[in-house]
Amino acid sequence: MIEAILFDMDGLLIDSEPLWKEAEIKVFGSVGIDMNERSCEQTVGLRIDQVVDLWYSSHPWDNKSKQQVIQEILEEMQMLIRTKGKAKKGVEEIFQFLEGKNLKKAIASSSYLVLIEAVLDKLNLREQIDLHKSAEHEEFGKPHPALFLNTAKELNAYHEHCLVFEDSFNGVLAAKAARMKVVAVPEETHLKDPRMIIADLQIESLLDFDQAKLDAINESLVLK
Repeated sequence: MIEAILFDMDGLLIDSEPLWKEAEIKVFGSVGIDMNERSCEQTVGLRIDQVVDLWYSSHPWDNKSKQQVIQEILEEMQMLIRTKGKAKKGVEEIFQFLEGKNLKKAIASSSYLVLIEAVLDKLNLREQIDLHKSAEHEEFGKPHPALFLNTAKELNAYHEHCLVFEDSFNGVLAAKAARMKVVAVPEETHLKDPRMIIADLQIESLLDFDQAKLDAINESLVLK
């Protein structure tokens, strides 16, 4: 039986992909990289330090340190979350659905802790979850499974009895590598990504998850 639900955050609980694009285009532009929305989509699901490392390796700059670029993106994101942040469709409903089901709930995100905290406040989710954990201090970010495995450990939940909700392929891959069940809820720009087939289930929004789908996932664990 499923013991714990692990939620990604960006693009799943909060409509943050447009905010990340806005922040990255602005800050990377300050170091001479002419980015657009499509180039931003190449790094969805990665930690921001990994994103900065990737762009620096192909377009090195010398007017700011990589750490300064990371900090400026984080500051821009905090401001955008406060002023423009909106919950994704179905967030309120899925937490209502899970209420009283004796399932542990966590946010396990590639975002830095300061942004997770900002989203928790913006969406009033603090009382809805048992744990929030960032990949900020993990040796490897997604698609490595460390974040999900360590989140399960802190929840005292067996990793094979955890269900992950993810919107990006990197996140889905990380969940499968952790041998967890995973529901893919792709952000609009990733709806047609054929790689999402590795998920145990794919739905269009969190509104589509119901008791029948949870029962089917539990049944798959029993039959395993």
